[in-house]
Amino acid sequence: MIASNERTKGYRGEAKDALVKFDVGVWSDVQIESTTGEFRGIILPRSETADDKHIVLKLASGYNIGIATDVITNMKELGRREAHYKIPEKEFPTDDGKPNIVLFGTGGTIASRLDYRTGAVIPAFSPGELYGSVPELADICNLKTEKLFGVFSENMGPTQYIKLAEEIGRAIEEGYDGVVIGHGTDTMHHTAAILSFMVQDSPIPIVMVGSQRSSDRPSSDAALNLINAVKAAAEGDIAEVIVCMFGPTSDQYGLLHRGTRVRKMHSSYRSTFRTIGDVPLAMIDPKKITYLRQDYKQRRNDRNATINTSFEEKVTILYYYPNMMPDIIDALVEKGYRGIVIAGTGLGHVNKPMYPALERAAKAGVHIYMTVQTLWGYVQMYVYETGREIMGLGVVPAANMLPEVAYVKLCWALGQSNDPEEVKRLMLTPINGETTEREPYNGYLIYQGEIPEVQDFIRQIKR
Repeated sequence: MIASNERTKGYRGEAKDALVKFDVGVWSDVQIESTTGEFRGIILPRSETADDKHIVLKLASGYNIGIATDVITNMKELGRREAHYKIPEKEFPTDDGKPNIVLFGTGGTIASRLDYRTGAVIPAFSPGELYGSVPELADICNLKTEKLFGVFSENMGPTQYIKLAEEIGRAIEEGYDGVVIGHGTDTMHHTAAILSFMVQDSPIPIVMVGSQRSSDRPSSDAALNLINAVKAAAEGDIAEVIVCMFGPTSDQYGLLHRGTRVRKMHSSYRSTFRTIGDVPLAMIDPKKITYLRQDYKQRRNDRNATINTSFEEKVTILYYYPNMMPDIIDALVEKGYRGIVIAGTGLGHVNKPMYPALERAAKAGVHIYMTVQTLWGYVQMYVYETGREIMGLGVVPAANMLPEVAYVKLCWALGQSNDPEEVKRLMLTPINGETTEREPYNGYLIYQGEIPEVQDFIRQIKR
């Protein structure tokens, strides 16, 4: 007999009452009848912060649904199938003929299982756990893992950036053939950009990878992303900081994006990462790497890299909007901010009431750079009088640098100098493709659904 508190674990209020009423519990395999239809699945524990009005069911498809208690007319227990959270672990085999790869963990989930009671993700991270979850990795490399820290990606900051850069430098010195960094997807493009400045001229690939969906979901991208990332690190020729994630929404292939030109563009799609204003470096799948361009930095046999972890924290991004008030600028100056990146409208504009505050900030020694909130395209401040006036106030155009990239680069530049000319030199001298001389014609593609020619095109390709 299972204790009643175990049968209702995580449930309370109306949901707990429903379990007691129909004499079913957590991990029961049940048939549920409701006014909205019939469902069969396993009752899962609830997150401790969830509401008290739904029963959570894992269907045979692997997906979870919530069924409101007020529509349930009957629940019948057919059996029990309690889940075990422990991730299978096998000794990771080594082969002297395979490349040696190190995987640094930062807290993002690569291979994982979900603890339904707490809602927490239990990561697979040791080589043995990863091998148990993704055995294909052993066909590619010898893998070592090091958990550097465990934070949600929104909590990544200079402390973590500096530690990562230093550890990458150590891995290069120790002779690893490639580095993989497991990272949460939300701010992966920020970390990729700052590492592109902190770790320069790497002789080996530095591959960032994450997953949009946890490993317990049938649609998870975790395993394939990890396989592709490890392949890029072990066998790829691109010795830069790159992001490896799904290409299309299907699992046909992944894409390798340059760390300074990539951005997360959708909150939940697996194909969320896109190269902006350029084309990706390569396509990748478990069988091959298809290079899409040749202007990347190639893998070398030496162990030399430049590690420069400078970082000034008092820098911010301002996303301009109509009627923005100048006191925002004044407040930043009063709070001691040394750098401001503006995501301006159009070709790089703000309203005239902002002018006096921008001038005061520049005279106070604040370094101000203009980017465009359109993301695609260049700042062109010579075209209209507005742009020329803003430049006259001391605002420097940042070409086609993405706002987030300009932000972390200004943090990095101000960590080294406060001299306006030296900071300007550092900001406007391309290090790894953060600004380009031109954007290719196919570097800007946004298709609008239902337009006939777009629909014809979509019908011709696989989803």
